[in-house]
Amino acid sequence: MKYNRTYNFSAGPAMMPEPVLEEIAGELLNYRGSGMSVMEMSHRSKVFQQIRDEAEADLRALMGIPDQYKVLFVQGGGTLEFAMVPMNLMRNGIACYIETGAWSKKAIAEAKRYGEVRIVASSKDRNFSYIPDCSDLDIPQNADYVYICENETINGTTFYRLPDTKGKPLVSDQSSMFLSRPCDVSKYGLIWAGVQKNVGPAGMAIVIVREDLISEELDERVPTYLRYKTHADSDSLYNTPNCWAIYCCGKVFRYLRDMGGLEVMHQRNQEKAKLLYDFLDSSALFSGAVVPQDRSLMNVPFVTPSKEQDADVVAASKAAGFDNLKGHKSVGGLRASIYNAMPKEGVEALVDFLREYESAHKA
Repeated sequence: MKYNRTYNFSAGPAMMPEPVLEEIAGELLNYRGSGMSVMEMSHRSKVFQQIRDEAEADLRALMGIPDQYKVLFVQGGGTLEFAMVPMNLMRNGIACYIETGAWSKKAIAEAKRYGEVRIVASSKDRNFSYIPDCSDLDIPQNADYVYICENETINGTTFYRLPDTKGKPLVSDQSSMFLSRPCDVSKYGLIWAGVQKNVGPAGMAIVIVREDLISEELDERVPTYLRYKTHADSDSLYNTPNCWAIYCCGKVFRYLRDMGGLEVMHQRNQEKAKLLYDFLDSSALFSGAVVPQDRSLMNVPFVTPSKEQDADVVAASKAAGFDNLKGHKSVGGLRASIYNAMPKEGVEALVDFLREYESAHKA
């Protein structure tokens, strides 16, 4: 069956793969002969336990997650993780953060509630249009961890080389690039990702944390649910989890495995991004907002010469059948989020539209 679907360039919640949505639709009323929807079944049932276990197994296989790492499915999304990370990892009360844009700034602000935060590198001086040099950071001996937002969704930058943390655990917010390319999990102490950008529906974060960083000795005021140990000890079933999100994400994990894994997805994402960046680099009207070497493959911010023309492009794009090309309210301009589920045809259609717009608005 063909559906009248738009090319949705939203930064999140974002597109999901059509084959996954079709499979979910087919199981909506009766999951595999259970007589009920996943939205109706008990999280303590054997049927849902299998859904959860298969989702974790497929994610571990996709990423090659080592045995000494726990995989947690935590409600609340990314904003909650800004607090859970320092709550659980600030044992000495000091952490180092690399400031690269809007989401690392929010993480910094939240971490300051729980201890001392040292900004050891920043790209604020050039409006977060690049990734700062992180090869020789000034990291205190008593620092608990080093934190990065590995892909800044709003500002459109990404780390292609991880910082030298001087032996301290690296914590990474991978929300908007999660599962878009291969990842050596062993280089991190903790990875977390809000799933609504590149994996599934909103309302949950996935946390991959090395076991030695899961502590029992936390401030007694830390709520039970906000302790990583609570989720690790209960296989993310301490309370009623976001069953629907776990189910949908599991479908995406299996889809990615069937498509050939993260190497294949990375190649596709490079090809899609190149189409758009090549156009922007050749355009007389549109220009990218990020230095070429640090450009995200997932989130592409760009601008015209004026705010008024930016707004006109957004209006024209909606009329042409595209959605969510308006830049984030904090930075303006335009932005195309081209996650795993965005087909190459969608990027090609966007480039054709932008090229036609430019031709019609030449000075």
